[in-house]
Amino acid sequence: MTQEAGAFCSSAEPTGSIAIITNNAYSLANFRGPLISDMVKQGLRVYALAPDFDDKTRTRARELGAEPVDYTLERASIRPFRDIRDAVRLAFLLRRLKPDIVLSYFIKPVIYGSLAAWAARVKRRYALVAGLGYVFAPHQGRLKRKMLQVFVSRFYALAFRTCHRIFFQNAEDVAHFVDVGLLPMDKAVRLNGTGVDLKRFACAPAVPQPVRFLLMARLLREKGIEEFVEAGRLVRQSHPEAEFVLLGGFDPNPGGLSEAEVRGWAAEGAVRWLGHVDDVMPEIRASSVYVLPSYYREGVPRSTQEAMAMGRPVITTDWIGCRDTVQDGINGFLVPIRDIPALAAAMTRFVDDPSLIERMGLESRKLAEARFDAAEINAEMLRVMGIARMLPSAEREGNDFLGL
Repeated sequence: MTQEAGAFCSSAEPTGSIAIITNNAYSLANFRGPLISDMVKQGLRVYALAPDFDDKTRTRARELGAEPVDYTLERASIRPFRDIRDAVRLAFLLRRLKPDIVLSYFIKPVIYGSLAAWAARVKRRYALVAGLGYVFAPHQGRLKRKMLQVFVSRFYALAFRTCHRIFFQNAEDVAHFVDVGLLPMDKAVRLNGTGVDLKRFACAPAVPQPVRFLLMARLLREKGIEEFVEAGRLVRQSHPEAEFVLLGGFDPNPGGLSEAEVRGWAAEGAVRWLGHVDDVMPEIRASSVYVLPSYYREGVPRSTQEAMAMGRPVITTDWIGCRDTVQDGINGFLVPIRDIPALAAAMTRFVDDPSLIERMGLESRKLAEARFDAAEINAEMLRVMGIARMLPSAEREGNDFLGL
């Protein structure tokens, strides 16, 4: 909606409060920064709750206008008694903060944060399921993993009962819960991913030579990193000039790659590994093609959205969440999961015909503008949460916080 047609109500002084609960302080600015800024602009006091703040992430949260708040929660371990104890502590913390709204994201915050908010009698409770993650990645023949999936699904369902709405990023994740009766359809809200700031992630000129393939991800096997390396080896047999760049830090999940593996690939020259970087734009700008061979249960991968916004063609898997970013043959190519020869063949097409890089990259930018504008996605979240209402400009007077 244009500024002339309508705008959010706003106020200089906070007239309500929201607690955003995560298990990763870095994600507050990196993934939810624009959303937090929009909430502050609407006159909300924003409490940003995370268990792992350091000086840098605390400062970044404050720069967004949020108040960083520490709480305890283990991110990756499965220790129910410890988690329940932390959830009880979180409920007492929320009782002290007295937020009008809670929004939780990531598995444990959604489950324990939603239950804690309900116990603390927070008026409005929302959850964001941005993919089902490591637990629901396809691992055939692993009974323990399947039992864990059932366990987590049931706990999700319990948490969903306490929520007014649950945001999802792809249709398959909605169906996972709705089809088996764990979630009423009228509670589910589908978003087009997290979105990106299309002005900040501006379209960059194509890089046709040398063809440089970029992958940005946490160093998890399920992100397809091993497949990226192996496919690169195949491509370089006939095109030794092709380059392969890997961005990402190590992850404590069971699927995390070891430092020895990654450093071995770098020493071999199979990839140029840059580790974790705070600003990915220079590397996207220097790349030719973005690659994400993931079989992780993505929502809609943020890294792919960023690359698309900057005009990069995409090679990704025909898999949940990933397929939502590519129109096959238009802005890139879809390949089957774990299919190294197919991945190598898709890469080779760009090396053999560099003109595809610019043409498909422009199509990626168009698709990003149509689907992945963070401003539009955040506005929808604010509307659903009743934080502010879109009103004709002639009717805008003061704040309109629904349910507060």
